Amino acid sequence: MNYQEKLNELLLLTAKQNASDLHIAVGRRPTIRVDSVLIPLAKETVLTKEDAEGLIMALLNDEQKKVFIEKKQVDFSYNYEDKARFRVNTFFQRGFMAAALRLIPAQIRTIEELMLPPILHDFTRLNQGFILIVGPAGHGKSTTLAALLDEINHTRNDHIITIEDPIEYLFSQDRSIISQREVGQDTISFQDGLRSILRQDPDVIMIGEIRDPETMAISMTSAETGHLVFSTLHTNSASQTVDRIIDSFPPNQQGQIISQLASTLVAIISQRLVPRVGGGRVPATEIMLVNPAIRNLIREKKIYQIDLVIETSVQEGMMSLNRSLVNLIKKKEVSIEQAESYSLNPSELRILLERS
Repeated sequence: MNYQEKLNELLLLTAKQNASDLHIAVGRRPTIRVDSVLIPLAKETVLTKEDAEGLIMALLNDEQKKVFIEKKQVDFSYNYEDKARFRVNTFFQRGFMAAALRLIPAQIRTIEELMLPPILHDFTRLNQGFILIVGPAGHGKSTTLAALLDEINHTRNDHIITIEDPIEYLFSQDRSIISQREVGQDTISFQDGLRSILRQDPDVIMIGEIRDPETMAISMTSAETGHLVFSTLHTNSASQTVDRIIDSFPPNQQGQIISQLASTLVAIISQRLVPRVGGGRVPATEIMLVNPAIRNLIREKKIYQIDLVIETSVQEGMMSLNRSLVNLIKKKEVSIEQAESYSLNPSELRILLERS
């Protein structure tokens, strides 16, 4: 088998089928994910150890092969003949090579095209502050972030700096200067890139993902010193995000972190991509805007009360996940069953449905 040809065939098929992911693993046919559902490619043969190794090695350059063998996993982006771009993670499982490839759409879609709440436009007009997009893996955080940054790119004369691992969406510079830095290629680490970022005259900073307390601390300091900072976290809700941030620091640092968080945080958007009636996926979003009430709750560490403030502040533009799901049900975009499976509190969802 010519593994490079077979890889190209699989990548093209993934793009044509509008799949979000391609999985390569020993003992299974190559498998794509369409609208959250994994679909083995029936026309493909079950992959042997040699097949998986051949396909994965065809993805890697010499430097990546070296890192992969040493560290047992590697993240990178891969372009297929300018027809499709993928974010790739290669790893070992039970001693065999495996890979997960996420298709990155070539076109950066707008807030409207993504069916996101219009209030997100407000965040692109700010001059400083800290904004987090949160949610499980594979639910569109990077896509939402790209929409926000691209709107700034088309409407403001700013310097936008991104630090990503790897670079996902490629921006075409318009009114803004955009410097995209990839961990491993353009900077040693997120922390290293962030330590020098304020010397590069940024207006807007985007950190692909916050993975450790040091990155979080530098992000908040950057927002505190007059910059607009965007990032993502793998958390389920706004209140859980605030808890996670505070608890990631040792007790002797938490007082300072709580103070910084209360003063810099502007909003947390938590999102889920829910299977749509008739196919595709549609976002359900929780939106927490940091008003004086939320600021006080953060300072007093009464994080458990944040959900109530979100639920009772609809007129300010806040939105609970359940209320977002109810709106989608009423528009007949999603079924009640799907909404319940994505809700963090299905019994509350049913009560809201009965009242609406």
